Amino acid sequence: MINPMSVEPVISLCGVSFSYGNMPVLENVCLDIGPRESVCVVGPNGGGKTTLVKLILGLLTPDAGEIRVLGRRPWQARLNVGYMPQHVLYDPQFPVTAMDIVLMGRLGRQGFTGFLGWPNRADRHAALEALRQVDMEEDCRLPFASLSGGQRQRVLVARAICNRPELLLLDEPTSNVDTLMGSRLWDLLRELNRRMTILMVTHDLGFVSNLVEKVICVNRRVVVHPTSHVTGEVISDIYGSDVRMVRHGEHLKVDHSHE
Repeated sequence: MINPMSVEPVISLCGVSFSYGNMPVLENVCLDIGPRESVCVVGPNGGGKTTLVKLILGLLTPDAGEIRVLGRRPWQARLNVGYMPQHVLYDPQFPVTAMDIVLMGRLGRQGFTGFLGWPNRADRHAALEALRQVDMEEDCRLPFASLSGGQRQRVLVARAICNRPELLLLDEPTSNVDTLMGSRLWDLLRELNRRMTILMVTHDLGFVSNLVEKVICVNRRVVVHPTSHVTGEVISDIYGSDVRMVRHGEHLKVDHSHE
């Protein structure tokens, strides 16, 4: 067991604020996530969840405060961070295979071939291993555009883990994934969590309830709760309105739509 007081946080935000123009999105965020912790980020649409992830990735620069990822500035740690976005824009006419997509996760390696983006044997081995972990190895040659939404989701997870990152960021990993694949993904994340820190954005609290240790509640400000303390009342406070917990198979999802 890691003593959280004796090691440097994997993610550290101190007094971080961010606005889009004159619209504040995050205010005075202070947050530490330690090695091999698993946490999820929840909150209403527009509450700042994706903005928080983009700040951690270094895709946005805070207006105030400091961010450290693996002890460095976010952009300096990118090669050690795996990321799966919620949505991917792509040209369905572009002839790219599932393997090509996963190999993108190996870009940026040191050396001449890494700089040019030429995959070597080690890259292909790592990509195949990542595809195997998400049950997509046999479909590696298929065009990405021909895959179902759930299959594309799995390929994107493989891309995020093929570089063996120390930190894994997932934005809605269970969207477009059926119950069976959701269960397999849960097993995979639990295994990955033994060697990396995992942070995921999700509304699927049933999926993460037995996986994550903390829930980061984001609605302009950030509050961290142990998973065991997240009750219906807490969820209602997070989303700012009455919510229902809707059961889909074995999973519970937050429904904060108005009837």
